[in-house]
Amino acid sequence: MKHFTLNGTIREVGNKAVIKAFRRQGLVPCNLYGKEVKGNILFTVNAKDLKGLLTSPASFIVDLVLDGKTHMAVLHELQFHPVSDECLHIDFLSVSADKPVAIDIPVAITGHAAGVQAGGKFTKHTRKLRVSGLMDNLPDELPVDITSLQLDKRITAGDLAFEGLTILSPKTTIICSVKSTRQMIAAAKAEA
Repeated sequence: MKHFTLNGTIREVGNKAVIKAFRRQGLVPCNLYGKEVKGNILFTVNAKDLKGLLTSPASFIVDLVLDGKTHMAVLHELQFHPVSDECLHIDFLSVSADKPVAIDIPVAITGHAAGVQAGGKFTKHTRKLRVSGLMDNLPDELPVDITSLQLDKRITAGDLAFEGLTILSPKTTIICSVKSTRQMIAAAKAEA
């Protein structure tokens, strides 16, 4: 899995005025917690440094560099401003290489569906799946082969299996489907 290095500055607990002052300076208040960390670590990062992490569809293990010490973490929760869409706060969850990590990984569709070749319409419903596995087993993307996907059929999370990974998303989560088009239905009625 890809790593993303992010430099931060440790901060003290502050009230709303202090947090707003950080945001005016172009900093985003963050929180790091988990079993690998004693208590919570409060810190700030530059909003510009976050762009590559927040705007990419890929998933990353984040290497947080705080006062010279590196912590491995994953994004846990993000808060955005409802109007300006700027990032207001981020929670990071500390992880280690020897314990399973739960993370959302992008789904990569491969192949050409048989149902589409027969005239159906392909729809991708899910962009990411939540999986758990050791850090060494985490891929950059989850390949889903749709070659055998027929008309009016779908692929769900329960239909998939990946070596070394446990799928945490509900088994009923629809990944993709092929549906009959109106033209196909009209042509079938005309024939009948």
